Amino acid sequence: MSKAKKIFGYGALAIVVIVVGGFALSWQSAIAPIDPYVKQTFSAEQITRGEKLAALGDCSVCHTRARGDTNTGGLAMKIPFGTIYSTNITPDNETGIGLWSYEAFERAMRHGVDREGNYLYPAFPYTAFTRTTDEDLHDLYAWLMSQKPVSYQAPKTSLNFPFNIRQGIWAWNQLYLTAGPAKADTTQSDVWNRGAYLTEGLGHCSACHSPRDILFGEKGGKDHLMGGDAEGWTVPALLGNSPSPMPWTHQDMADFLRTGYSANHGVAAGPMAPVIREGTSQLTEEDRQAIATYLTSSTSNTQEIRSATDIALQTEDKIEPLSSEGARLYSGACMACHAQAKGAQMSGIRPALALNTNLYAETPDNAIRIVLDGIQYEATEGLGSMPAFRHNLSDSQIATLLNYLRTTLIEKAPWPNLEQKVAEIRTETAGK
Repeated sequence: MSKAKKIFGYGALAIVVIVVGGFALSWQSAIAPIDPYVKQTFSAEQITRGEKLAALGDCSVCHTRARGDTNTGGLAMKIPFGTIYSTNITPDNETGIGLWSYEAFERAMRHGVDREGNYLYPAFPYTAFTRTTDEDLHDLYAWLMSQKPVSYQAPKTSLNFPFNIRQGIWAWNQLYLTAGPAKADTTQSDVWNRGAYLTEGLGHCSACHSPRDILFGEKGGKDHLMGGDAEGWTVPALLGNSPSPMPWTHQDMADFLRTGYSANHGVAAGPMAPVIREGTSQLTEEDRQAIATYLTSSTSNTQEIRSATDIALQTEDKIEPLSSEGARLYSGACMACHAQAKGAQMSGIRPALALNTNLYAETPDNAIRIVLDGIQYEATEGLGSMPAFRHNLSDSQIATLLNYLRTTLIEKAPWPNLEQKVAEIRTETAGK
């Protein structure tokens, strides 16, 4: 046998060994289904606690498609390699989790493996859910299994090769999954630890509020909770580094989690609005206060604290006469709602644009999306809506308006190439 053939043969053998070894290490057995004829019973207290935990975990936000029944799945999550569809988590025996034992549920939440032994893609944030205590997992399971079963088969997730090989997630887990409940920090207060547990566990805030690395794992350390992206929106940092003119106080954060609105920062929009409506607004006030304690106590505040009213009034004085296109666009499209001191009071919340964090951001993406499509989804009742200007203003007009607001109201440098960015986002979001 020639030397080349030997090298080829040994190389092929090594590949086979690696593949077989990888499958052996990553293989997960199925967990037997529960008997569908034996009814599980749970206490009313368990179910009540589980309902709050489901709200904290935003279960319905991701597991409910547009106009679909709650928690029946089918929500499409597009990623660069294809589309992931959320699953049915109602207790339906055929299409949901009706045959799942607690052991199967716990394995999915802690290790990212379903009852049949299939690895779950980390779009399901089990890397955060794994931190949940046994008691809370039992309560969440009790609530889910006590809901009405609904038969609906969600579309199958479709990803390109090699991402469609689920067992490859085993290797990803070795890098990014630390399984098991979180431990309390003995140097911090009970309230702080409760807030950390809710934020880092079922709340899975870092899934959107932390940047991702090249393998789509969350960055930790100094990058943890320092901003990310979700559904094309720029997601702000939670642990300081906010461009806002006002620091996030404990009360600001608690109010925002309860209502989706802070007078010092603005209104929840985009993917954050349903998180408020279906999630944090449903928590107990005690838990919201704990989350606010955790998030704001980690921030080193070096900002000069000014009155929000003073900032708003000072910027009103900066509105120049209608001598520029930007001023005219502001007068026609924005002033009626956002400068209420100059006109009739409108229904709902009309926040001062001078305090809107999006105008202070390094990138204009969020501001563009809001102008194009408005705010149609109230985070909580009474906030009101904002009309879309997609069909009323051209790319050039939106760019002119936004840079007028940025340079005149808050005296920041204009965003470069703004008209081109408006055109890109308009095309990207057309038909959504």
